[in-house]
Amino acid sequence: MEPVISEADGEAVQEVQVNGEDTTKEPEMTMTQDGEAYADKDNGYQQQNGQHEEEIRDLALSGQVGFDSLPDQLVNKSVAKGFSFNILCVGETGLGKSTLMDTLFNTRFENVPAAHDLPGVNLSSSTYELQESNVKLKLTVVNTVGFGDQINKEESYKPIVDYIDQQFENYLQEELKIKRSIQLYHDTRTHACLYFIAPTGHSLKSLDLVTMKKLDSKVNIIPVIAKADTISKSELHKFKIKIMSELVANGVQIYQFPTDDETVADLNSTMNGHLPFAVVGSTEEVKMGNKMVRARQYPWGVVQVENENHCDFVKLREMLVRTNMEDLIEQTHTRHYELYRRCKLEEMGFVDTAPDNKPLSLQETYAVKRQEHMSQLQKKEDEMRQMFVVKVKEKEGQLKTMEKELHDRFDKLKKDHADEKKRLDDEKRRLDDEIELFNQKKKQFNDEMATLPGKNKKK
Repeated sequence: MEPVISEADGEAVQEVQVNGEDTTKEPEMTMTQDGEAYADKDNGYQQQNGQHEEEIRDLALSGQVGFDSLPDQLVNKSVAKGFSFNILCVGETGLGKSTLMDTLFNTRFENVPAAHDLPGVNLSSSTYELQESNVKLKLTVVNTVGFGDQINKEESYKPIVDYIDQQFENYLQEELKIKRSIQLYHDTRTHACLYFIAPTGHSLKSLDLVTMKKLDSKVNIIPVIAKADTISKSELHKFKIKIMSELVANGVQIYQFPTDDETVADLNSTMNGHLPFAVVGSTEEVKMGNKMVRARQYPWGVVQVENENHCDFVKLREMLVRTNMEDLIEQTHTRHYELYRRCKLEEMGFVDTAPDNKPLSLQETYAVKRQEHMSQLQKKEDEMRQMFVVKVKEKEGQLKTMEKELHDRFDKLKKDHADEKKRLDDEKRRLDDEIELFNQKKKQFNDEMATLPGKNKKK
C-alpha cells in the first residue's frame, strides 16, 4: 500500500489504495494565528474557536468480538449483588397502609398498631430481606406514624421532608468521602412515595395538598385512594377526576410512568390515565369457586383484591413493582437527588463556571473558596483585633477613672485623718492646759491651807 500524492484545487489530497479501493482523506487544517477553526481527522476530533468537539465514527466489525455479552454480565452481577428499594407510605392513621404493604409483597411485615394521641408525626423505618426465585431485594418500608392525628396539622409535613433530606444528605456525605464505599453502602434514599388519600368522595384535604406540594420535588409521588371498597363506582370515577384536577390546579407534580421505552410505552400511557389508583388491601383468603383468593368479605358480598373490576390493586402492583421499579430508582438518583446535591453544593459555594462563563474545576473552586474563607478569617481577625484594642482602651479608661477615684478618696481620707489628728492634738493640749491649771490651783489651795494651822489649833 503506497500513498499517491496529487494536487487538487490548491489543497493537498492524500489518496490511499486499500484492498484495491481508493479512499481519500479530508484535507488537514491547522489553527491560524487568528484562532480560526481547524480539523484533524487523524486525531478524531474537531476544534472550533478553541473548543473541542469529539467526533465519533462508526466502524464495522469483521468478526465476533464478544462485548455483546455485556448485558448478560450486568444482569448476572446485579442479581448476585441484589437490589434495594425504599417505599415511603404517607397517609392518615387507619387508612390501611400496613395492610396494603403486606398485600403488595404477599407477606406479613412486622407492624405495631399506632396510637392516635401522639404529639407529632414520627417516621418508622423497617428493612427486610426478600427473595423471589434467585433475585434478592432489600426492601425498606417507612411509615408515617401519627400523620394527621394532631389538632394543629400545620407542620405535619416537616418530619417527612426532614427524613427525605437526611437520606439525601447521608448519601452525599458518602459520595464526598475520600475513601468511599458506594458499592457497599446501603442506599436509603426514598424511591417511591405512596400517598394514601381518604375515600371521602368529595375533594382532597388541605393537609394532603400541602404535603404533596412539599414532597413533589423530593420524591416520586404515586397517589392512591385507600379503602376504595367504601365508595361506589360512579363516585369513585368522579373522585379521581376531582383529585387530578386539584393536583393540576395547585401545581403538584406526581410521578408519571415513563413512555420513552417502546416496550412499555402503551401500557404506561394507559396507566397514567388511571391515576390515582383505587386500592383495597387484604391478607385474608376467601374461597371463590375452586380456588382461594385474597379478598375482603362483607355481609353483602366479597371484594377481591386482585380482581381489576373491583379495584386497581393489580394495576398498582404492575406499575410499581413489575414494570417501573428500576425507573423509580433512576428518577430518584438523576432527578430528586441531583436537585438536592446541586442546591447543597451551591450553598457551599461550588459552581461549574466562573463569572466569565469559563469552566471551573473542583480544584479551582476549592482554591477560590479557600481564598474567600481565608479572607473572611483575616477580616474577622482584624475586626477582633480592633475590637480588642477598643475594649482594652475602654478598660484602661475605666481603670484610670477608678484609680483617680481611689486617689481622691485616699487624699480625702488623709485630709480627714490630718484634721482629726489636729483636732485631737488641740483637744489634748487643751486638756493638758486644764490639768496644769488644776494642779496649780490645787497647789495654791494646799499652800493656803498650810498657812492656817495655828488658827485651827487655837480654836
